[in-house]
Amino acid sequence: MSYLHQVSLDLYSGSRLLIQLIQIRLKEFNLTYPQYLTLSILWETDGILVKQIGEKLHLDSGTLTPLLKKLEAINYVKRQRGEEDERTVRVELTYPGKSLQSKVQNALEDLEKEMKDLSEEKFPALGSSLNQFLENLESLKSD
Repeated sequence: MSYLHQVSLDLYSGSRLLIQLIQIRLKEFNLTYPQYLTLSILWETDGILVKQIGEKLHLDSGTLTPLLKKLEAINYVKRQRGEEDERTVRVELTYPGKSLQSKVQNALEDLEKEMKDLSEEKFPALGSSLNQFLENLESLKSD
């Protein structure tokens, strides 16, 4: 088995398992994993453009728009078209969307602690080496 094949298989399997573990904890909030990721970006920087969210998640507007409509329907975000340019849409958290942050973070803390304990115990440099690996992959994409 080639290095590329093994690495891609490990990353794919690992990301699927991690997402499944996170989704189990998100279930009580009736959130999907992509909705959680979108909210987490807004929790960091509220009031940003759809385009900026898409860049951070590597999603196009065709994928992101239905997701944002669903979050708007459950009153977690509101979307506003730009006054000068109607093609731009700004997304802001509502009060329920803002207050959800601490609840979701609390639900994910146990998983984070378990993962940290596991990585520190068995793979001390995993976090930093994985970050470096992902940055290297990203640079290959832009070459």
